[in-house]
This record gives sequence, C-alpha cells and structure tokens, in this order.
Amino acid sequence: MIKELTVQGVFAENTYFYIDAHSKAGFLIDPGAQAGLIYDAIQRSGWHIEKILLTHGHFDHMGAAELLREKLVAPIYIYPQDAPYLTDPYLNLSGQYQPITIPHYEELYDGEIVRLKANSGFYLKVIHTPGHTPGSVTYYSPKEAAAFVGDLLYMYGPGLTNFPGGNPEDLEDSIVNKILTLPDNTALLSGHSSPITVARERQMLLG
Repeated sequence: MIKELTVQGVFAENTYFYIDAHSKAGFLIDPGAQAGLIYDAIQRSGWHIEKILLTHGHFDHMGAAELLREKLVAPIYIYPQDAPYLTDPYLNLSGQYQPITIPHYEELYDGEIVRLKANSGFYLKVIHTPGHTPGSVTYYSPKEAAAFVGDLLYMYGPGLTNFPGGNPEDLEDSIVNKILTLPDNTALLSGHSSPITVARERQMLLG
C-alpha cells in the first residue's frame, strides 16, 4: 500500500510510505521535513521502515532523513551522481536557509531492484531519470502501478531545471523515453503535486 504525508519545511513536500500490508515493513521515500511527524505516523501505524529512499538530493526531499535514519535504524539510499548533494548545502539548496548535510548514505543504481527483507516479492525498481538533478531517480512499482518521480514532473508539467546540475534536454529524455513508456495506468507520484497517470501526462506533453 502507498500512503502520502505532506510535510512542511521551507516548502510543502509529499513524503511517501510504500508498505507491505502483510508484514507491515516497507520503504520511506523522500522524508523532506518534520521528522517527528513522520516518525509518529510510522509508530502509530506499526510499520517497520527498512530503507529510506531519496529520489534526488535537494533539501526539501531529504531534510528529515538523517534524524529518521538514526531513529528508525534504516539506511539512506541515493543515486551516485546525487551523492555530492547530500554533503554540499549549495548543491542541495539548503545553504540559503538552514544548511543541511547527510554524512551517512548508501548508493543504488539504474535498474536495481530494491527488495524488502521481510518479503522479497515486495520491491521497487530504480530508474535513473536525470534532468532535475544529474542523479534523480524514479522508483517504480509494477505491482501498484505507481512510480515515485520526485521532482521530475508534476501534474501541471515538467520539473524545473534551473538549479545546479539541472539539464532540460536530460529532463525531456527522461520523461519521454523512460516515464512515458510505462503502462498508461501508472500513477506518477510527485513531490509537489497531486498524482497524474502516464496516459494523462503523455496527452499533456505530447498532445
């Protein structure tokens, strides 16, 4: 099952829980702020978070990750090209507010299958979707027909590319050749908007 929790830091951001209903184990995706609120939701629901997964390295998607790593004893994962963002407040955009760094993290790779220990049949596929940042990824669940896209796109259009490492050509390629090739009914779950399906996104972008 997928649960969404909107957290409020400098910006409002959608944090996601992808949980195996049978074992109550799962993944926490993009904990952007309000670590206490996220932790309370996990405790109240009786969930066990095995991994904290980041779609990219901007502070509004990982601001609560380090504290939750400690409280949940769950490792943080990011794509290698965005690893420098975790330790550089300029790259992760937190420098102009309250600088945030994450010293402890693991790396994952394009095409990797991230599985639960509690249920190996419960997984997410890593799809490298650069453009918003060089190491942006999408986490795809065929079982749920859902893709956690971070800031690659929103229900009202493509993501932004005007931050350090952003690239409009890469963003367009990621959307057209990776996201829009997913099944039409796939829900695209973004960091700052309501969901949109692949079919609707294709119609919006390509006509």
